[in-house]
Amino acid sequence: MTEPSNATFNSGLIDFIATSPTPFHATREMARQLSDAGFREIDEADHWQLEPGGRYFVIRNGSSLIAFIHGRAPLAESGIRMLGAHTDSPCLKVKPNAKVTSAGYYQLGVETYGGVLLSTWFDRDLSLAGRVTFRSASGSPASRLIDFRAPIAVVPSLAIHLDREANRNRSINPQTDIRPILMLADENPDEFTFSALLMAQLQAEHPGLEVREILDFELSLYDTQKPAQMGLKGEFVASARLDNLLSCYVGLDAIKRADDAQSCLLVCTDHEEIGSASACGAKGPMLEQFLQRLQPDVSARLRTLDASMMISADNAHAVHPNFVQKHDAEHGPVLNAGPVIKINANQRYATTSETSGLFKMLCAQVGVSVQSFVSRTDMECGSTIGPITSAEVGVKTIDVGVPTFAMHSTRELAGSDDAFALARVIQAYFARPQAPGRFETQ
Repeated sequence: MTEPSNATFNSGLIDFIATSPTPFHATREMARQLSDAGFREIDEADHWQLEPGGRYFVIRNGSSLIAFIHGRAPLAESGIRMLGAHTDSPCLKVKPNAKVTSAGYYQLGVETYGGVLLSTWFDRDLSLAGRVTFRSASGSPASRLIDFRAPIAVVPSLAIHLDREANRNRSINPQTDIRPILMLADENPDEFTFSALLMAQLQAEHPGLEVREILDFELSLYDTQKPAQMGLKGEFVASARLDNLLSCYVGLDAIKRADDAQSCLLVCTDHEEIGSASACGAKGPMLEQFLQRLQPDVSARLRTLDASMMISADNAHAVHPNFVQKHDAEHGPVLNAGPVIKINANQRYATTSETSGLFKMLCAQVGVSVQSFVSRTDMECGSTIGPITSAEVGVKTIDVGVPTFAMHSTRELAGSDDAFALARVIQAYFARPQAPGRFETQ
């Protein structure tokens, strides 16, 4: 596979995010690209026979994915070069009884998913996407993905004339203030049902599909503004869901380019923004069960894990020029200065001196600058899938990420050099012949 330029990489990143308004769509797109790159999908319901030199991927819940290259080097000696990211992002999700009628408008009842920066959802052209479960013509339950694509909803701000304190002391009630408007209500409000809307969209996106009854759905609102490379010199990438589809794309691009000399694994799980505690989250058994099926023998599996390492990739907080005081003065990452190693004394990040040292060596190997992030000691620190995976699986781990502004906004901002730089480091990591989890201690 031809090595990409920075511009080519960013173009692919932008297209990937635009195609992935929900974790379901992101997983489907990763599966498509992996299939095109020669990876074979395996089903958890089948018996597995994973052979050295083989390329595989497995999906759980339609929203989490593991891609694996079974290297030709012995697993227990060479280990597995793992990279982890997450497919979900904070958003507004539609409630089961979706239709709300107020003051002559049809609205959607929504709830917040994860740590949403609510103020950024006002006055945006919003669309709707996700998974719909229905009763098929055979009478069995079935599911399909939908994406309205067009801007069909909006959450208008309250005019400042009606809230003179809006610029000084504004609070947002997530129950009452962020219900999106769909359209004007007609004289017969019972004629419009949300189920009928979903049924029509299913049939529009999946011609010939027979839908007897809408059973349930998992739908998210998203901003229809396209991702873009921007800035006076094109030095930024602006998009929704950079946290953390950017890291998913970095891992996807790197594993597609890896050869089969060494064993490499990409795991992209759902539900990180709400704690990862699900069957398809990092706190669930998905990765551990994959490794058990890869190596049923406990001793061989533990030897492999001892030789392995996980890079947990999730965006890092860049120093905001208007809020410099929110950062530790000696640990403030800046955009386009390279990937960030994230460190926390209380294990909110899983980085150790050994895993950090190896990552710094990889950065030097490919000529990429590296930065460090530590939260102010008087501020609470966030976390990632890194500590969870390290604790659940028992693998040495480092937390890294691309520096980002406006995390959890509908429009986040990263440097146009940093994702490509991280991808180059991950490519070197996947190609490393030495066991990444083995360090000299004497």
